[in-house]
Amino acid sequence: MPDAGDLPAPAAGGEFLCASAELAERGRAYLFDVLEYGRSVRAFALRIDGQVVAYLNRCVHVPAEMDWQPGEFLDSSREFILCSTHGAAYEPKGGRCIGGPCGRGRLTALSVSERDGMVYWYPSRDIRPVFAA
Repeated sequence: MPDAGDLPAPAAGGEFLCASAELAERGRAYLFDVLEYGRSVRAFALRIDGQVVAYLNRCVHVPAEMDWQPGEFLDSSREFILCSTHGAAYEPKGGRCIGGPCGRGRLTALSVSERDGMVYWYPSRDIRPVFAA
């Protein structure tokens, strides 16, 4: 990650996350930390069908981190986000549970965008940058 002085200007309230090139189609996720209600939580961003999506790294069934290796969230066919602990499966676009113990739940999505070869995420009332404590 670049030094703070090298970061591009925020995209209309967004926080710089990574260069677009760091997110390969259905590849390894980019991991980052956020504060949810003041508590540090890991989050991740993936490129799915050309679009970047981001979620908190927490299974809906039990709030445990889901990646089976750092940044590895997709099943062997690279089609679904899969919780390595509980086997819950989620649609990569929208984060809706499609199988396993997550019921009708949905992953907590973070708002992201791409501009000029950079990916940005947008804090919300409940999810803020770590340095905003």
